[in-house]
Amino acid sequence: MADKKAPGTREKRGAQRNGKTAPLFAAVDLGTNNCRLLVAEPRGKTFRVVDSHSQIARLGEGLHETGRLSDAAIERAIDALRNIRKKLKQHGVGRVRCIATEACRKAANGAEFIRRVHEETGLTFKIIGAKEEARLATIGCHDLIEPNASSVLVVDIGGGSTELSWVDARAARENGFKGLLEHAPILDWTSLPLGVVTLSEAFGHLDEVEAYPLMLDHARQTIASWPGIAAVREAMAESEAHMIGTSGTVTCLAGVHLKLDRYRRDKVDGTWLSQEDGLAAIKLLRDVGMDGRIKLPTIGNERAGLMLSGCAIVDAVWEACPAGRLRVADRGLREGLLLSMMYGPKKPKPRRRGRRGRKSGQTQTGGDDQKGIQDGG
Repeated sequence: MADKKAPGTREKRGAQRNGKTAPLFAAVDLGTNNCRLLVAEPRGKTFRVVDSHSQIARLGEGLHETGRLSDAAIERAIDALRNIRKKLKQHGVGRVRCIATEACRKAANGAEFIRRVHEETGLTFKIIGAKEEARLATIGCHDLIEPNASSVLVVDIGGGSTELSWVDARAARENGFKGLLEHAPILDWTSLPLGVVTLSEAFGHLDEVEAYPLMLDHARQTIASWPGIAAVREAMAESEAHMIGTSGTVTCLAGVHLKLDRYRRDKVDGTWLSQEDGLAAIKLLRDVGMDGRIKLPTIGNERAGLMLSGCAIVDAVWEACPAGRLRVADRGLREGLLLSMMYGPKKPKPRRRGRRGRKSGQTQTGGDDQKGIQDGG
């Protein structure tokens, strides 16, 4: 895939053979911590990124204790989504798909929040299940699977949960790109109640020096509770199996390991991180403390407070699969969503209803693509 562009930038779009520019697609991912947008145009069996945007909204802040999205978190998320709507209008995007994940799945007022988002921004979100989240992340990372790999463990660390997907790499190659989109060859998967926000909040009352080993032990126990981990560990012991890590935690760890003076996707995406190098980066982040992490150019103020909880999850996954090489992915859910929109099986168009059958004020369902964002709303 092409490199992502800095937020707010847009390259001149290339013309197609018929003289028309390619249609634009957009994926919006509303997670427990971040709200992300990716705008792209189709290119072969992949796409070229036109624009991207990420804004930390901390939608799941306090959810662990109350079971509800707080008023402050809702306002932050709606503000982020208003900014995204402006970008969609600016680019004249033709197709938009918006998904919400763990925070909205768990919150008692998640569906109510989604309705409010539609009323105030015009964006229609679908709250997807953990299995669909795992499938999309696998599709988004498919071209980071090594050509000789027998199986791959995709590790998707989010703000409220971590999805582990054990993928049959041979089947992925044999079935081809179309087969991957129609049926991702996931042998086993789980969604663990481990996320950088929820884990950090659960141990937030402790000093971080005391909290880290407790977070690590909790992550160990949670991963060990998955019945599939034994088979994955055995597969990871083979030389032709590896892991793919898709999350801000993993990309930031790679940036620290590479000693980058600024975040560079072209350096991070696709790089390999050994367990030894990964643990060395984790030790550095623990040793420098909060103030030191803030000063690191690939961490900064917004991520510094959540890095250790993410590191505890990565550390625990590596302990469970000590022989596994980890390939770093600056891609995942949004990329999988875009590829599915552009090249996946087409849904049959709904039958048009007459005026008598159409309800006043009817809106489209969250599972369908939304057509171009227009003025107003």
